[in-house]
Amino acid sequence: MNETGRPQDDVLSNPRADRVRKVAQLAGRPARLKRREFLAEGPQAVREALGLHQRRIAAGEPGIVYEVYASESCLDRHPDLEALAEGTTAYLATDEVLAAMADTVNPQGVLAVCGFLDTVLEQVLDAGPRLIAVLSQVRDPGNAGTVLRAADAAGADAVILTSSSVDIYNPKAVRSTAGSLFHLPVVLGAEVEEIVAQCKERGIGVLAADGDGELNLDRLQDENSARRLGAPAPESGYALENPTAWLFGNEAQGLSGEELALANHRVAVPVYGAAESLNLGTAATVCLYASARAQQSQQGSGTESA
Repeated sequence: MNETGRPQDDVLSNPRADRVRKVAQLAGRPARLKRREFLAEGPQAVREALGLHQRRIAAGEPGIVYEVYASESCLDRHPDLEALAEGTTAYLATDEVLAAMADTVNPQGVLAVCGFLDTVLEQVLDAGPRLIAVLSQVRDPGNAGTVLRAADAAGADAVILTSSSVDIYNPKAVRSTAGSLFHLPVVLGAEVEEIVAQCKERGIGVLAADGDGELNLDRLQDENSARRLGAPAPESGYALENPTAWLFGNEAQGLSGEELALANHRVAVPVYGAAESLNLGTAATVCLYASARAQQSQQGSGTESA
């Protein structure tokens, strides 16, 4: 496709071409860091990337999609992608070329080279966020992407990954977000001590997800419901409707003792069956939705948080 968004006459067909190798290198972290570029693969991710790109261009800001590569058959199945790619540098490519570029075993016929999206911690916190997910020492790219997707679905304002966490631009992480990476601000490389200190300075409560936490998430939700109804309820120490940053730790070890001590409270998600615990993605989803529901209910009722 040329600058008008229409397909070019020449189709990229050599999987060993320099251009193809350059794109394929973005599956590795060194190339991503050096060029500050990453791959979005598949119709959903590319659609969301192009949507953000076009919104930024319309606002007079730099775009985030540098190149698009697609097969004719993919464009036949997803004609909206061609319209969204208008004005970008885009090319038709054979399935063999796309397979050589992509990180996936079975590529879906389209990928985009995108610029890094992350922002700085102060910019996120100064915007007055109500709900933030913080990932500390989360090492699995699929888990990181899943939590980011859950945060997006819950209406969170940002996701923060500490320097000890996985690279969110890892192809597997990007795929796991299902396009949510292009929906909300992401901060990378911050230290948990700095995150917590800056949150507390701005009146944002910090809750640590911990299976042995002194607070019970179900009880916090019950207390929130009672407040909404104007009924008397015992206060266990935290109002879920308040601006909140949730801390989520390593998949196997959870949060360290030092990290737990930084939080205002440690909160446990109750387990009623025989399972030892919840996995990271599930626990994060439950916690984020508990806060989101409390905050949405508060906005709907117009009441002040406790």
